[in-house]
Amino acid sequence: MANNNIGPKRLVVGASYGLRDWLAQRVTAIVMALYTIILLGLFLTGKNFNQAGWAGIFAMQWFKLATFSVVVCLLYHAWVGMRDVWMDYVTHNVFVRLVFQVATILWLIACAGYAAQILWRV
Repeated sequence: MANNNIGPKRLVVGASYGLRDWLAQRVTAIVMALYTIILLGLFLTGKNFNQAGWAGIFAMQWFKLATFSVVVCLLYHAWVGMRDVWMDYVTHNVFVRLVFQVATILWLIACAGYAAQILWRV
């Protein structure tokens, strides 16, 4: 049996997703921050602060797409965070962790569908 614990060809398991998820958290946070700045700018420069004016902002197709993109970023951001919580802090039982992760995925997909339904009703 070969010793895979030394050298450049050592066997490393479980840590290959760390940089990708760290970067995803930062990129999604930047996207959400930029969207917040744009939304705040539209809000502060707008003259019509009633329901019709607010609906007018979200009636623009580019803004619906931008908003849904931010919702997807938010949901992915939440997934990475919740997956880490389930893996690190909640349980070390693989089956229970899998149940929590599947429930989280289903909840986030439902949230995405609900967000799309809300955005394209306006």
